[in-house]
Amino acid sequence: MSMADRLNGVARKVPTGAVYLLFLLPAPWFFYLAANGQMGVEPINTLERKYGEMALQLLILGLAITPLRQYLGINLIRFRRAIGLLAFAYVAMHLLVWLVLDVGILSQIWADILKRPYITVGMGGFALMIPLAITSNNMSIRKLGPKWRKLHRLTYGVVLLGALHFLMLSKGFQLEPLIYAALIGGLLLTRLAPPKSMERARST
Repeated sequence: MSMADRLNGVARKVPTGAVYLLFLLPAPWFFYLAANGQMGVEPINTLERKYGEMALQLLILGLAITPLRQYLGINLIRFRRAIGLLAFAYVAMHLLVWLVLDVGILSQIWADILKRPYITVGMGGFALMIPLAITSNNMSIRKLGPKWRKLHRLTYGVVLLGALHFLMLSKGFQLEPLIYAALIGGLLLTRLAPPKSMERARST
């Protein structure tokens, strides 16, 4: 039995609810650390960043599911919806910390969105995620039919805007946002170059 088969066997035994629980656990822990002054001299900014990074990591994980199946035979497709919804939840928490704890003044919020490009980019990514989250259910898949897949290609725009948002808000040269951007670029490129097994299947 190959390593991929072993991993697939383990994945089949993991309930989807466990995935939600595993990835949601850090959220209250981060909030607790920030509330108790254990996130440095700027706990609100650090909390905001933590939620944003978790969202971007989950988006990358969701983007990696198809290449993992196509190239390595590791099938995590049953977790893709959960990972997408978790990413949306962390983006929402990231946004709420900024809205409520960081800015808090409605007029200033709109001014920041309009005047600060990295916030404009981030809000654009969040706006694209809303229809994806709303239609992440079986009823929407049935009603939309083939249009559902086309709609959910917005995910590519979301991850690109997320990477750009992270790059723009980083001050000076920082390796971490560049690594995220490179991972996203590499995963998107796999969509342009399908594995040889798929090419052979299409030719026959």
